[in-house]
Amino acid sequence: MLEDGAIRYLSADDVEASLPPLDQRLALAEEALVALARGDAEMPPKIGIHPRPDAFLHAMPAHLRGRELAGIKWVAGGYPDNVRLGLPAINALIILNDPGTGVPTAVLDGSRITSVRTAAVSGVAISRFAPRDASRVALIGAGVQGSSHLPVIVGLLPGAELCIYDQHPERSERLAERARGLDGAGRARTALTAREAVDGADVVLTMASFGPVRQVMTEEWLTPGALVVPVDFATYCSAEVARSAALFLVDDDPQFRYYRELGHFDGYPDPAETLGQAIVRGASRQDRPPGRIVSTALGIGLADVVFGDAVVRRAIADGRGQRLPR
Repeated sequence: MLEDGAIRYLSADDVEASLPPLDQRLALAEEALVALARGDAEMPPKIGIHPRPDAFLHAMPAHLRGRELAGIKWVAGGYPDNVRLGLPAINALIILNDPGTGVPTAVLDGSRITSVRTAAVSGVAISRFAPRDASRVALIGAGVQGSSHLPVIVGLLPGAELCIYDQHPERSERLAERARGLDGAGRARTALTAREAVDGADVVLTMASFGPVRQVMTEEWLTPGALVVPVDFATYCSAEVARSAALFLVDDDPQFRYYRELGHFDGYPDPAETLGQAIVRGASRQDRPPGRIVSTALGIGLADVVFGDAVVRRAIADGRGQRLPR
């Protein structure tokens, strides 16, 4: 995607205006997951630094063979005080390179891509493993990720009741109000506790801020056939929930094992397979195994690269962004 040697820069507004629609986002997420499952990509586990105990900065390089995409995301997350300071909890940049020459081709704000690709991966898990008659959804965490998951929930589970919990009640209510305004949404309400939100839910999505309290959601919280999609490592979902699950999936096996060695998934079992491997074998809601399913998302840099490429292509077609000389 070279443009006379120039680098295309996309601001946050450019990225927002160039995002693909929901069905394409789900397709892009599946493409990344399947490429990892089939060995059609190179993606080492994240490397990172930790300037403070409750925050991180990660480097996430990836290469997709076949379509020949390469790039890296540099992402900062955690930082719980950012909410009080009026700053986003997640900040990121994505750099795309020409795999044939190594020349950088694009630099774009990656914060919005981080949230939409994460929601799309959750959407893939929902589309494949939510109970067939799912009618109640619990959402733990009403921040950026919670907001990005709303269109996915409504699009894939139209009419489902949504119960939201956040440690900041005003954020829960704002997100519930937004949910009520979406076409196809069912009833949306808030809960005073996380356990109240989860009670009776068919699909449980956890995306709370990382913190010292971990693995608090035990089996007693959950219905026997629920789909649990943790986006916050083991902040909420306890190891016993993963151990007793009929199927325990992750988005990337090497990354999961790496983080388990670092103590982020104490007591967790080996995953049965990756979400991409489940897609390859043809898993669907119609033949989901009985019992609880856990699909943990650690975040894959390949999805950032695939989404970044799609956003840049659409931005170029629409004349958005700046061409920066070298």
